[in-house]
Amino acid sequence: MTKNLRLLGQYMNNSFELLVALKNKGYLKTTRDPLWWPRSGTFWVIIGAILTQQSKWENVEKSMENLERAGIDSLEMLSALPIEQLSEYIRPSGFYNTKAKNLHLLTHAILKEFDSFEVFCTRVDREWLLAQKGIGAESADSILCYACKQEAMVVDAYTARLLTSFGYSFESYAELQEWVEEGLLSNLSKIHVLYGKEMSLNELYARFHGKIVEFCKENSRGKTVFVDSLGI
Repeated sequence: MTKNLRLLGQYMNNSFELLVALKNKGYLKTTRDPLWWPRSGTFWVIIGAILTQQSKWENVEKSMENLERAGIDSLEMLSALPIEQLSEYIRPSGFYNTKAKNLHLLTHAILKEFDSFEVFCTRVDREWLLAQKGIGAESADSILCYACKQEAMVVDAYTARLLTSFGYSFESYAELQEWVEEGLLSNLSKIHVLYGKEMSLNELYARFHGKIVEFCKENSRGKTVFVDSLGI
């Protein structure tokens, strides 16, 4: 990791300072779900984690609406869909043939290995997910954090762009994730004071990721994130 201590007149030493700044600016603003990702704790998160790859969330929602209209309400029903039919339902998300194949393989693997979504959530680990076709680090952590409610910190392109605006550069997903986690874990007592309660790491990681995405969407032009309003 490389760091330029000053950029755009801003200073930030760790992810805890970023968390405080985002919270003070009113993030999270959405109230759609306590953990930010829509329908957290359900099999819909698995679908979303696959479909959002190289796609806007608005298009993912269109695909999931198609699945809902088709009566899909469980992992078992999703698994039973022929790939060709699944492809048509998720067409709005783009790369629909590839995503349909990967989603089909993943749902079958989950049911074969764990029997049900509920058991999957309690027993799956990151290593197993990363071994599945079409699942990278971000998708795996999204599923662990938002579907399984495990202690997984999701970092993504928004996270990287935001930290670039503060002069940080990371060589890998793992390095970026480690930096974010370290700043939070070393300040847990302060975080509990900040929120006036003890937070689980799952809730903390989930909502922090949501804060970052929301801020970046509201304060970006292209790949540039404007951070002056954060005051750090």
